[in-house]
Amino acid sequence: MKKPIFYLTCFVIAALSLNSCNKDDDQPTRLDTADYSADVVLSWIELTLQLTKETPGFSPPVAARVYGYSGLALYESVRHGMPGYKTLEGQLTEFNEGTIPAIEENKDYHWGAVANSTLGVFLQNCFQTTSTENLTLISDLKAQYETQFRSEASDAIIDRSIAYGEAVANALLAYAHSDGQSECYNSNFPSSYVVPVGDGLWEPTSTANPIPLQPYWGNVRPFMESNIDDLLPVPPPAYSTDTNSDFYAEAMEVYNAVNNLTEEQVVIAEFWSDDPGNTATPPGHSYSIMMQILSDEGADLAFTAEVYAKLGMGVHDAFISCWNAKYHYNLVRPITYIHDHIDNTWSIPLATPPFPEYTSGHSVQSGATAQILTDLFGDNYAFTDRTHINRTDIDGSPRSFSSFYDFADEAAISRLYGGIHYSSAIYIGVDQGISIGENINTLQFK
Repeated sequence: MKKPIFYLTCFVIAALSLNSCNKDDDQPTRLDTADYSADVVLSWIELTLQLTKETPGFSPPVAARVYGYSGLALYESVRHGMPGYKTLEGQLTEFNEGTIPAIEENKDYHWGAVANSTLGVFLQNCFQTTSTENLTLISDLKAQYETQFRSEASDAIIDRSIAYGEAVANALLAYAHSDGQSECYNSNFPSSYVVPVGDGLWEPTSTANPIPLQPYWGNVRPFMESNIDDLLPVPPPAYSTDTNSDFYAEAMEVYNAVNNLTEEQVVIAEFWSDDPGNTATPPGHSYSIMMQILSDEGADLAFTAEVYAKLGMGVHDAFISCWNAKYHYNLVRPITYIHDHIDNTWSIPLATPPFPEYTSGHSVQSGATAQILTDLFGDNYAFTDRTHINRTDIDGSPRSFSSFYDFADEAAISRLYGGIHYSSAIYIGVDQGISIGENINTLQFK
């Protein structure tokens, strides 16, 4: 953490008297958010990824929702320490002016303590159904940073900062809950949904999931209406069993690709599978990439808050936009079509997810991530993804990319190698995601 000379002196004095270095509240520190390390946020992101993997019900859309609202909560909680930055009130759907509580004027805040309090309260609510052990991890992380920060400022400043963080977290929880999805982890497969039947329409690909995942998610409130209203993709190739049709050709492309996979293509398919329960899901993979880059860059708290908010809102809207398209077109999956019309013994390296085909969720959320991170870090930002370095069930060796678009293209094409998607769902999905990222980047943060 960047500390002014006062704090360095303070730590020396602390060797003689533990409490003597705490500044009197009448002596203002006047530190901006950018003067603080992002370590506290990176720690919370790392724990959030673990909680997403280990808490039942956190499917990709549900996980993306948590990332979106927690990023917004973080940004709004520390924004007052970011000169020149604006609130997003009035810019997001139903996020009205006056939602975020005001700070006390001419009073000091420790922005690291504000961030810690906000994320601790927010995520404890989001993951209230996780295990007792994980709830303890949330409490312990919050307490760990609170103890650390009390050595850096007076109790009055820390108490004020904690109270403000809690107030912002509760305000954002109220805003998040107003979308009607506060218990969406319990409604992944609603029994009320009637599966449409007809030629070319989605059919269950496993007896374990006769109802598709989150069939109403396309109606969830987005952060930006333009990400839904203006981004329904063009129709896929018309369904046909004619061997000369475009649809049959797309199915044959998947069939031939899977039947002729190279070792590298198998690695790619597995690296990007990010199945719920085994990983933090695809949006969690994007968040892992963000976390690694922010850590490698030594980003300060202010920049981290901006990046977190933009990416979180982007992946959340990406899943709403994608699910809107999926259930609008309700297209049959390759494995079903190929079993019925090409080869009933065909097998694929991955399990097909239980929801319609078009467009690809991997593609849309990766395209959105690529656009947002490109606007923040540049067109040719090379990086190495170490997300799966500790996995033993697949080859989780780090993978390097020359740009964020490079990563998005690989994540997208991995679904062809896995036998999961037709190419139209992949390529059109990436474009859909890029448009979402472009919309997010029109928000006025400054």
